[in-house]
Amino acid sequence: MLGFLQRPVVVTADINLNVVALTAVGLLSRLWQLAYPRAVVFDEVYYGQYISFYMKRIFFFDGSGPPFGHMLLALGGYLGGFDGNFLWNRIGAEYSTNVPVWSLRLLPALAGALSVPMAYQIVWELGFSHCAAVGAALLILIENALITQSRLMLLESALIFFNLLAVLSYLKFSNSQKHGPFSPSWWFWLVLTGVACACAVGIKYVGVFTYLLVLGVAAVHAWHLIGDQTLSNVGADVLGRARLAGGSGGQGVRVLCHLLARAVALLVIPVLVYLLFFYVHLLVLCRSGPHDQIMSSAFQASLEGGLARITQGQPLEVAYGSQVTLKNAFGQPVPCWLHSHQSTYPVIYENGRGSSHQQQVTCYPFKDVNNWWIVKDPGRHQLVVNNPPRPVRHGDVVQLVHGMTTRLLNTHDVAAPLSPHSQEVSCYIDYNVSMPAQNLWRLDIVNRESDTDVWKTILSEVRFVHVNTSAILKLSGAPLPDWGFRQLEVVGEQLSRGYHGSTVWSVEEHRYGRSQEQKERELELHSPTQTDVSRNLSFMARFSELQWRMLTVRSDDSEHKYSSTPLDWVMLDTNIAYWLHPRTSAQIHLLGNIVIWASASLATLVYALLFIWYLFRRRRRVCDLPEDCWLRWALAGALCAGGWAVNYVPFFMMEKTLFLYHYLPALTFQILLLPVVLEHISDHLCRSQLQRSLFGALVVAWFASACHVSNTLRPLTYGDRSLSPSELKALRWKDSWDILIRKY
Repeated sequence: MLGFLQRPVVVTADINLNVVALTAVGLLSRLWQLAYPRAVVFDEVYYGQYISFYMKRIFFFDGSGPPFGHMLLALGGYLGGFDGNFLWNRIGAEYSTNVPVWSLRLLPALAGALSVPMAYQIVWELGFSHCAAVGAALLILIENALITQSRLMLLESALIFFNLLAVLSYLKFSNSQKHGPFSPSWWFWLVLTGVACACAVGIKYVGVFTYLLVLGVAAVHAWHLIGDQTLSNVGADVLGRARLAGGSGGQGVRVLCHLLARAVALLVIPVLVYLLFFYVHLLVLCRSGPHDQIMSSAFQASLEGGLARITQGQPLEVAYGSQVTLKNAFGQPVPCWLHSHQSTYPVIYENGRGSSHQQQVTCYPFKDVNNWWIVKDPGRHQLVVNNPPRPVRHGDVVQLVHGMTTRLLNTHDVAAPLSPHSQEVSCYIDYNVSMPAQNLWRLDIVNRESDTDVWKTILSEVRFVHVNTSAILKLSGAPLPDWGFRQLEVVGEQLSRGYHGSTVWSVEEHRYGRSQEQKERELELHSPTQTDVSRNLSFMARFSELQWRMLTVRSDDSEHKYSSTPLDWVMLDTNIAYWLHPRTSAQIHLLGNIVIWASASLATLVYALLFIWYLFRRRRRVCDLPEDCWLRWALAGALCAGGWAVNYVPFFMMEKTLFLYHYLPALTFQILLLPVVLEHISDHLCRSQLQRSLFGALVVAWFASACHVSNTLRPLTYGDRSLSPSELKALRWKDSWDILIRKY
């Protein structure tokens, strides 16, 4: 029984020394003097603020992408014991002693280092030689822009890592399909593909392009899988030879299992992982912060402090007699509240148009006592809440009384001050003229579940539809002139113009009115609310709102002196000065290796031409390549050339400020294609041994020149030594080249 104890336990493992060596040099190139410079470098000033927010658990909003990348950087800060106390106010600022610079830059550096052996494994899994695989890894290793970007507190190296991990995992899964479908390793690589895709999207939205590429390749493979008779026969064997009559059913079940496994791993799991990022993000950032106002009142009330401190314990149901502030849901150009004051519209505007000369109604972007309104029953005079309160429901007709002036919200067939196609909104003043009050509004709860829903504080999104004209109360967003104190215009918009977020309002602050007398009511409006009823917002509601804001809120697209266009990237017609030593000439530039960049672009062009040539030849039944070589060549192009295209071409359609580092994910795929093309030329286009030898010598000379350029640019990559004026001039090779071209 215990005989197995009499034998030694032996564990065997296959260790690829190429991978070990490449990992070691990758770590050395990225981790060497990682804490230098001990100063804020370029976009570290941007990401560092968010790391401090994570450390202090303060909510922030970043419309540039999902939170996973920020959480990775914050994890480095957490592991280094960072307390978040540093003022990220300018590039070049010296880090204080409490900032663990090495730890903050560690995870991007590890991602950049591990991309080196991963490049080797991708080319190897594609079926090419160890020489081509090592070449791809070495090119990733010595490319200066990739080194620079991965040694700083930035996200591109992590994005590249997960892009490569997704491709590598899928290739390993695809190759294991031939030998052990549904084995533990088969499941591991399939699930890891989905997780890596989710991580890539979770770092930056552009990661979705690689995800779609992997999905596209997987869909093609799944389509071929359906018609794979070999798979069907194996399936029949698995289900048992005794069921010969039902063999076709067993075959169909096995194919269905393959498709379901892929659907779960590549569609369901990425969605769940993506949701997990936001769940952790919102769980950690539980405190109110400076970015709250861009979110809805319900979202703000779910955070500790801030609005939650104001709204804690407010009555949930709005009743007749309730005192409320109404926040516009659109929040553009700034969050604001429905507001009025004693000033009236000018009798005549600057353009000669007349107004009603009624009391102004605006949207005011600050908390103010003039933001309070009283919900009144048109059939009663009282402005207090009954006992028990009588709630307001969807479809009810109400009047909105301005709390401080007791004038009713009104609109009529008079052109708005800045939007003549819309109606003016005012608080009605009886001037004893032929302009009767039109102050009845029908409540429309947009997010209701039934037509009997009660109007709720914070949770309900409502529209106010004017009974007489069917106009909807809307924020136009136009700033009024000085007579309107530069506050934002509110208008009555015709219902036929359609739904828009600027027509939606929500109750932010709420109390039950207790005082009927005007002076007592004014004192009540100045005092804080005290009723104690709490409410919570679900995770899915907060996720949906935050995701929608990220996708719709436009960032500042102002021009930057280092911004560039996609056409500038291919031939490295731009660079970025990341850091300059305040006392010496040491500096860091995001500057690529021109030999690698130009060669990678040329290799992509050569691949495209060869692929088209082979495709036309195959159409004519002329097969220059054996079938296995052709499939390997096509798959390499789909993943490498396709990876370059999907990560590059979309930038031509983006209306945002672009920088050179946006090209690095595309460049990485292009570099993977370069040794593939070189090996293909050597094996299939060089007809004789002499031609192969000459071509090999050219490749060696080319690689030596790439290494020389990489070493020449090393001072600008690491910034670890001062440069003399002559050395700096020598590095400006492009300026000299441009002068030479203009001269001749």
